[in-house]
Amino acid sequence: MIRLKNEEEIAGIRKSCHLLADMFNEIIPKVRPGLSTFDVDKLCLDFMTRYGGKPAWYRENFPGAVCISINEEVIHGVPSKRRIIHDGDLVSIDAGIDLDGFISDSTHTVLVGAVKPEHRKLDEVTLECLAAGISACRTGNRISDISNAVFEVACRHGYGVVYDYCGHGVGLDVHEDPNVPNCPSRGPNPRIQAGMVLAIEPMINLGTADVYIADDGWTVVTEDHLPSAHEEHTVAVYPDHTEILTDLRHPS
Repeated sequence: MIRLKNEEEIAGIRKSCHLLADMFNEIIPKVRPGLSTFDVDKLCLDFMTRYGGKPAWYRENFPGAVCISINEEVIHGVPSKRRIIHDGDLVSIDAGIDLDGFISDSTHTVLVGAVKPEHRKLDEVTLECLAAGISACRTGNRISDISNAVFEVACRHGYGVVYDYCGHGVGLDVHEDPNVPNCPSRGPNPRIQAGMVLAIEPMINLGTADVYIADDGWTVVTEDHLPSAHEEHTVAVYPDHTEILTDLRHPS
């Protein structure tokens, strides 16, 4: 069931989203070679608790405050003291904050040091996919319009679009209806309505779209072990516009 949010609920979700954006603004410059993903996870957790929030992923029993996926890891990377960040890595940080029961969700892929041009382009195109998906997310369209917009941009560049995982509703829980695929789908295709709050999140691979789950039971990895990029925003739909709630440049 799709839960349409009222203005009071969106205000609470917006506050959580702005806090998440502030966390990324503080953490992203600190991601550097030599840190472990455990170190980055702790930085994120310390920020959340400092401002009265807690990791949204605790509702999912995930073994960390945030998901940190490097290079061929697409999503759900488990923080570890043994997983060290190196120069040239693509480090995707997927985080959500539960602030007084209101949930935010966003992902940023951090380019660490001297990233290869083809890997930098992959993230640039993933950001372009995200922008296209958000542009298509407006009252009166359908969820498939978001999916098709993301897919068209990625295919134009010859990239693989992950089809096993997708965006989703968010705001009062971590994962809500509807699903928001990044490629054409035969699943439910509801019309976009004012009051929807959605997490739009392209996961774009340099090579194949196929993925598998690693032995830890969480980390999703590209089948060909080529890099993946992941970018995500939480947005709120209004009758006449769509607001990016997790915009890093949000007004204070």
